Amino acid sequence: MDLTEIEKGYIPVKKREGMPADTYYISDCDKALIDELVRIRKMKNVSQSQLAELTGSKQQAISRTEKKEHSPSLKLFCTLANALGYELRLVEKVK
Repeated sequence: MDLTEIEKGYIPVKKREGMPADTYYISDCDKALIDELVRIRKMKNVSQSQLAELTGSKQQAISRTEKKEHSPSLKLFCTLANALGYELRLVEKVK
């Protein structure tokens, strides 16, 4: 993903309210990534508690993320994916 794609309006973003500075997120992308992470966690038979232990997170934080009550930072998302044996890669879209 390229910042210019966001600036040009090709990738829609939403403003997150209640933050000390202007903060924007890509909602549809968040949802799809979280759904895939949940699918992988369940496929590997890893509980939220086990994933929390593997990553040094709290089970409640993972639960809120999976319920889409909280959008994880990129760092947390990569940490969760890594604990499940996956990595995040960016690939160019096919046009």
